[in-house]
Amino acid sequence: MSAAPREAIRVNGREEPFAAASVAELLAGHGIAAGTFGVAVALNGAVVPRRRWSETLLQPGDSLEIVRPLQGG
Repeated sequence: MSAAPREAIRVNGREEPFAAASVAELLAGHGIAAGTFGVAVALNGAVVPRRRWSETLLQPGDSLEIVRPLQGG
């Protein structure tokens, strides 16, 4: 008897519950507003242009990379 598959998504290499319908919704859940500059997003290895964040839907098993600059030296 096997366990039911867990609905999850990978964000920056870490698994988390699948709880957002779109890239924009997931980013908002991570405290990144739609108008935030200097943020790049890749979904399953393909860059998602900012203008498509709200229309790009997520599915369980997707892998999302969020890249933003860090201050320091």
